[in-house]
Amino acid sequence: MDTESEHTRPETVSWVNDMWGGLAAMLVALPSSVAFGILVYTAFGQEYAGQGALAGLLGAAALGIIAPLCGRTGGLISAPCAPSAAILTALIAGLISGSNGTRLEPAAIMPLMALTALLSALLQTLYGIIGGGRLIKFIPFQVVSGYLSGVALLIAIGQIPKLLGLPKGIDLVQGLLSPALWKWQGLVVGIVTMVAMALAPLVTRKIPAVIFGLLAGILAYFCMSPLFPALLELHGNPLIIGPLPSSGSLLEALTSQAHSLTAIDPRALHLILVPAITLSILLSIDTLKTCVGLDALTRSRHNSNRELIGQGLGNLATFMVGGIPGSGAMGPTLVNVTSGGRSPRSGVIEGVLVVLVLVFLSGLIAWVPIGALAGILLMIAWRMFDKDMFRLLRYPAGRLDFCVIAGVVLVALTVDLIAASGVGVAMAILLFIRDQARGSVIRRKHYLNQMSSKTRRQAAEREILKRDGGQAVFCELQGNLFFGTTDQLFSQLEPDLRTCRYLLLDMRHVQSIDYTAVHLFDQMHAQLAERGGQLLFSGMPSGILEQRDFESYLAQMGLVRGSDGVMITETRDSALEWMEERILEAAGYVRSNEEKLLDLKDFQLFREIDEQDLAALAGYVGKLSLRQGEKAFRSGDQGDELYLVRRGVLRVLLPLEGGKYHHLATIGQGGVIGDLAFLDRGIRSADVEAKVDTDLFVLSRSRFNELARANAAMGVQVFARLALSIAESLRQSDAELRALEER
Repeated sequence: MDTESEHTRPETVSWVNDMWGGLAAMLVALPSSVAFGILVYTAFGQEYAGQGALAGLLGAAALGIIAPLCGRTGGLISAPCAPSAAILTALIAGLISGSNGTRLEPAAIMPLMALTALLSALLQTLYGIIGGGRLIKFIPFQVVSGYLSGVALLIAIGQIPKLLGLPKGIDLVQGLLSPALWKWQGLVVGIVTMVAMALAPLVTRKIPAVIFGLLAGILAYFCMSPLFPALLELHGNPLIIGPLPSSGSLLEALTSQAHSLTAIDPRALHLILVPAITLSILLSIDTLKTCVGLDALTRSRHNSNRELIGQGLGNLATFMVGGIPGSGAMGPTLVNVTSGGRSPRSGVIEGVLVVLVLVFLSGLIAWVPIGALAGILLMIAWRMFDKDMFRLLRYPAGRLDFCVIAGVVLVALTVDLIAASGVGVAMAILLFIRDQARGSVIRRKHYLNQMSSKTRRQAAEREILKRDGGQAVFCELQGNLFFGTTDQLFSQLEPDLRTCRYLLLDMRHVQSIDYTAVHLFDQMHAQLAERGGQLLFSGMPSGILEQRDFESYLAQMGLVRGSDGVMITETRDSALEWMEERILEAAGYVRSNEEKLLDLKDFQLFREIDEQDLAALAGYVGKLSLRQGEKAFRSGDQGDELYLVRRGVLRVLLPLEGGKYHHLATIGQGGVIGDLAFLDRGIRSADVEAKVDTDLFVLSRSRFNELARANAAMGVQVFARLALSIAESLRQSDAELRALEER
């Protein structure tokens, strides 16, 4: 989402299609923008409805023009939205009632509301500049669902009194219990509007449901006017928006906004900080959520960070003209795209059309019934409320998620939306800890008698490791090692820490580590050291996520402290080999530093051949000495020789791209390499180099064939022993693969 790419559009982009899309989007965005503006400003009182309608229109115009020019997401329509209206309404209500600790008059609140919108716009722009588009999307859906559902309920609670036409100062419960206070003309208009919006998709899909409902509500209002002539009065009529204030010139609007900021009491600035941050995050989430849906519809990819910058600049323009801030709106966007709008031009056209409506049709907007707008907002709230949350109650695994959603909703209703945002952040942290703790940080776990290093051991060594390999355990870890997962890790390894001497932790799939995990590792090491054991690490990442070098961090924390600290190896295989050597030493299997040269009779491959035949075989076998790092052969070489290690160690390496190698096996004294090419005479598939100075016997297939023709019985014996050796090697590989693939 953060990488801009070319848009793949299923339809041809044209001015005509963009014009139709912009017109259809304007018809959807305009009524809801007016409704959201009235919702905000009527928190001051019903007499502010006209000013609220104007603010909604100005917000739709400024966002509609600026956001698509800067964000460049084709087809996206930006307009005032429910989260914005809910946050600003809650801010106003708190300042008027004094619940925020400071009680202010409307004249003092309006500059603070404007400053909240300004700070939110600047934060949105900052999110885009620093690449926050990726981070905002990681807020859990449970938190977003709870917050939007809380917004929906608050909108519904705020609109029911307007639907009923209740006088100012009458709370909702008292109003519902007092039908005598209802203005049933407004109630009829609202009900007609909601029914029309609900039935619109069944009647026609060419007319957006919100337009269908608004027209039906207006028609119902004027149909009642012959019976109630007072409905036709423009001034002082509480059932309609009323005259819109004169907006004046753009320069006057900018001057007025700038002047209002100078009148703000600096002591009141702390009241808007949290609302501004909350508003910026919610508007960003709402926009990116709409963009994701738009991508699926148009088979395109938007640029999250650039769109956030565009939305921030659009909301900055909204602040300058005194409008209601907003976000990328799903409803108008879907109407725009389905009507042919595909490019950012359609968004600009929508904004320009809103300006034309404001200039030429503002007189008609004054006659829009408040009941119709209340009905529209109630339908928007109904659709916004996440009704699917109740399905979570059916399943035990979903009940905690339901509690998170319900908790955010409850705080939004009983305290305010600002507190709900804090609860949402706390819930997000708890959800993260829950998800991390629910899954095991141990990816796989095996004992040393279940898997082995890549060093090919003699039969006697394998028997010892099979018998005593339970003294060493290997764990491949994954995920994040922090306070939420370390206790679980210790519990899973506690039985092994009481019985094993060696513990190897492979860290290549670990993403982060904190001090709690370091303290746990220190405890593990101390417990192993009491029995002469050792804690080992392999595959240490450097710079995963938090750009921290794990090995340096462990050293700084005192865990890596020389001979008595934990042991860190570069590869897992070297750690496994180290543990094998310690177990062999403990069992009394000690090699001398000076290995003696093996004769042919010392190799298991020739163990059943009598001395006379061995003497004959010796005449066909060559000798080879390699210095440390010297190669016996390379991948791609042609050759049919069998190499037998008389003294020293060989490493089998598989070449990779970029000059790197994958370590396949280590062959010690008494081992055999080259058996496949000896059998099929194919090209070599790997490099074989001397780990230390090494002496070898070399037997070529062509020379061995000469001997086998003279002594067929011995040839059969050698091939049988060679086949048995390959079978044992394959069985060992099968066991290792099974251990790695177990789930």
